[in-house]
Amino acid sequence: MAHLLRMPAVLAGATEAVLLAWSIQPGDTFAEGDALAEIETDKALVELAAEEPATLGRALVADGQKVAVGDVIAVLVAEGDTDADIDAALATAGDFAEAEADTVTVPAPEPEPELVRAPGPVNAEHARLFVSPLARRLARERGIDPTLVTGTGPGGRIVRRDLEAWVAAEPKSQDPISPTPASPGHAGGGFEDIPHTGMRRAIARRLTESKTTVPHFYLTADLRVADLLALRTRANAAQDVRISVNDLLVKAIAAALVQVPEANVIWTTEALRRFDTVDVAVAVSTDKGLLTPVVRDVAGQSITQLSTTIAELVERARGGRLQQHELEGGSFSISNLGMYGTREFSAILNPPQSGILAAGAAREEVVVDDGEIAVAQVMTVTVSVDHRAVDGALAAEWLAAFTRIVENPVTMLL
Repeated sequence: MAHLLRMPAVLAGATEAVLLAWSIQPGDTFAEGDALAEIETDKALVELAAEEPATLGRALVADGQKVAVGDVIAVLVAEGDTDADIDAALATAGDFAEAEADTVTVPAPEPEPELVRAPGPVNAEHARLFVSPLARRLARERGIDPTLVTGTGPGGRIVRRDLEAWVAAEPKSQDPISPTPASPGHAGGGFEDIPHTGMRRAIARRLTESKTTVPHFYLTADLRVADLLALRTRANAAQDVRISVNDLLVKAIAAALVQVPEANVIWTTEALRRFDTVDVAVAVSTDKGLLTPVVRDVAGQSITQLSTTIAELVERARGGRLQQHELEGGSFSISNLGMYGTREFSAILNPPQSGILAAGAAREEVVVDDGEIAVAQVMTVTVSVDHRAVDGALAAEWLAAFTRIVENPVTMLL
């Protein structure tokens, strides 16, 4: 029986999302778990996965269109369903055609001053112009007159790709984001304004909120990591799965939270929420911004399993193929900049998590052991903590446990 597919709440708190691209076409049959489309909110880029087997009967949203959570985006059909069945399903959604048309009336007289017009004819007086919400916003931000753009969406609707094609085809002199000449008082060359993406705006907003509303405090420790690095070398020599230092640090975080379960918590307005398992988010840098997929039950996985899980999450994060549940939950995160040679840093908490470990690069350093001068492999780590959920003494207890585990890494295997 034909039924409606609606835009899901891709992430908690999201009220709308952009359907970047359909992964299937009308007539394509899919199984449960198959990717139907790529969805982008202001927080993440994820896959929309099928909840049950069906066939895409009719797509109602074009690529690049912004859609409110709960709005109909497609009709799914079963074997034997016809266009009449699709229309009947749409009828249950109310006045769908009117709601989805999203039309604007463009008067023929003078253009608005902020819009860029190129020579050529304009639409007839009071012509109706079909523009997706995202395309309209982009046109406004980039100073483009939508009457000059040819729509390729359903019914001639103007969608994001049409705006991007128009910008690419226009002379650079009319490109509103082309490099700007240096202004008076600025020495040297010009500059380029790169418009913020929705994800970049969300990162800025969430980190500002975290830094200004969550009472951070920080603890730092220097770890002796020679045994940890040796364990990694031996493990990689014995198997095909390549284990990274970050994999071992994630495992050590979980082991320390098992030893100090009082720190495996988050703050809520009503209570402290303590978790039975240890889920750790791993910061992943992508070309669209920072994502933090969550690794479930880290303590219950072997090092090899954990390494495979993290590698797969990182690959899908960079390819924009994460699903909703993979970006939610966890009490702790790790951000590792050691591969860039960073000695030490402190990270901003990822709400509602109560802790994040910032790991620097391993380095040789002169140390004193029992009154003797020696050279050791040292890594500096800083843990940022939500003081509402975890007090200083408890955080210090957790960091001491983490230090013991890293410096005696065989204990995390037991």
